Amino acid sequence: MASSSIVKRVDIRNRRASFEYSFLETYTAGIALTGTEIKSVRQGKVNLQDAYCLLLNDELYVRQMNIALYSEGTHYNHEPLRDRKLLLTKRELRRLTENLKDQGLTIVPVRMFTTDRGFAKLDIALAKGKKLYDKRDSIKERDVKRDMQREQY
Repeated sequence: MASSSIVKRVDIRNRRASFEYSFLETYTAGIALTGTEIKSVRQGKVNLQDAYCLLLNDELYVRQMNIALYSEGTHYNHEPLRDRKLLLTKRELRRLTENLKDQGLTIVPVRMFTTDRGFAKLDIALAKGKKLYDKRDSIKERDVKRDMQREQY
């Protein structure tokens, strides 16, 4: 592949996460993917809706992230919902482990994107669940912002 080739950028967001949670800290993590998985990601066939992260043996994994089967894949195709390892530094993992000891905190994937070199990255956030009245405030804020934009046109 020539270095001057055009790499299609992928930017997939989990909009539901920002509605359900308030974000305290965000991190950018690499993901360990197989061949057919990265090809499917580059086609944009990823669903982050139900995905969440968990710590197992001092390693961070993302669960329930659906990467659709690659259309050209043969018997080498991947399992769409398998657990995928996230690549973070030891310092970041230690910090997340310390923060997760607080009650009510979780780690959610917020955005998946590809770099200009073609690597898949995942933005994850240390998040706290919103209460019902917080969600109402989010809806109200969104509606006000939309109305203000309409008035500008």
